[in-house]
Amino acid sequence: MGPVSAIALRDAIARREISAEAACRQALDRIDQTNGSLNAFLHVAADRALARARALDARSSPAGPLHGVPIAIKDNIVVKDMPATAGSRILESYHPPYDATAVTRLEEAGAVIVGKTNCDEFAMGSSTEHSAYGPTLNPWAADRIPGGSSGGSAAAVAAGMTPLALGSDTGGSVRQPAGCCGVVGVKPTYGRISRYGLIAFASSLDQIGPLAVSVADTALALDVLCGSDPRDATSAARPVESFSAALDGQIKGLRVGVPRHLLEHGVDAEVAEAFEASLKVITSLGATVTSVELPHSRYAIPVYYLVATAEASSNLARYDGVRYGRRAGGTTSVREMYERARHEGFGPEVKRRIMLGTYVLSEGYYDAYYLKAQQVRTLIRRDYEQAFAGVDVVATPTSPTPAFKLGEREADPIQMYLADIFTVSAPLAGLPAISVPCAVDRGRLPIGLHLTARAWDEATMLRAADAFERAVR
Repeated sequence: MGPVSAIALRDAIARREISAEAACRQALDRIDQTNGSLNAFLHVAADRALARARALDARSSPAGPLHGVPIAIKDNIVVKDMPATAGSRILESYHPPYDATAVTRLEEAGAVIVGKTNCDEFAMGSSTEHSAYGPTLNPWAADRIPGGSSGGSAAAVAAGMTPLALGSDTGGSVRQPAGCCGVVGVKPTYGRISRYGLIAFASSLDQIGPLAVSVADTALALDVLCGSDPRDATSAARPVESFSAALDGQIKGLRVGVPRHLLEHGVDAEVAEAFEASLKVITSLGATVTSVELPHSRYAIPVYYLVATAEASSNLARYDGVRYGRRAGGTTSVREMYERARHEGFGPEVKRRIMLGTYVLSEGYYDAYYLKAQQVRTLIRRDYEQAFAGVDVVATPTSPTPAFKLGEREADPIQMYLADIFTVSAPLAGLPAISVPCAVDRGRLPIGLHLTARAWDEATMLRAADAFERAVR
């Protein structure tokens, strides 16, 4: 069984062509068949999911727009009484006593949660090789990374385990694995989806987002997930339109901006070829393509790795082995307990980022690094504001290369970080962005098209991505 549309499955359940329980069993069977080789799931809640599906089948009417649809949840988003490791040993025994708001909204809409997916530890990575529980493999090629940090969720959708999955996106962690695995991934505007129950990495950047087979499926998920939440002070008190209703297939007159200066170096030839072909498709649909300048985007990677690591250093200070998580035994002092708990519980990449973040926040370096990075972050946002005065969306490839080989960049963190060169600017500016499949290279590896829109204008972004998707499928 290949990837299945969430909408198609929901409609089949509504027509009684298949029961929610049968759909759930199909998903669980597919997970059982493929997860041993891909390592996309860290925890499968089969009994819970089947009980939920049977309860939905007993209803006289659908529970909501996701009635009976099996969904996977990234393991840094909490589900009551399920493990929530965030891919880390320090949380290996943690079972949260509450649901994330995103999880609550999915279940209120009728979704069936089947399990928790693998991710880079604390969402810190671009390859899902930094999980304490082993790497996830790309369903298209077992020797390739699936992208990260939401690689487990992307692989689960691409392999047909579930039609829909949740990930989190800090610098590209939904969109980049979507591009690598040939699925659709959306990062909404900062504040669109509640972060309550999302284990924090970088609080001014983190956003939950859906991964799915189609743009229409992600729009449906956003219809369910978006909206203010009194438990999250950063969620926006803005009305949420129907994103699904915006998908009319028409983009005539849409203005698409391309930052050509960002494409001059480091982009794989086949990615560049696929991107130019995608622009021709967009033009054929009646849109216009023009060049835009985003002069400060070339600083996005260093700005991101200063801001994000500083916030990670602060957020991860709570993991002391006292209140929850891994606790080191046999220690003779509080200091030794803290040191051993963190030494044993955190992996190398997390330690690297904590140390970098602590350094840039330290006395004598705060102004030179963290404050300066925040100032350039403002300039990046202003560049987009100026660009959007003349265009409706900004287009780039999702990643400069297709999925690279497992282990290929482990010894070179800088090359690993550069995988996010096209995705980090949107979260720094708080903007919505999407990755939609546009081609496969000669090695049969997926390539993604990346679109960024104005803040709160997910509707235009989704409409453009949907029209493109219809044209190339």
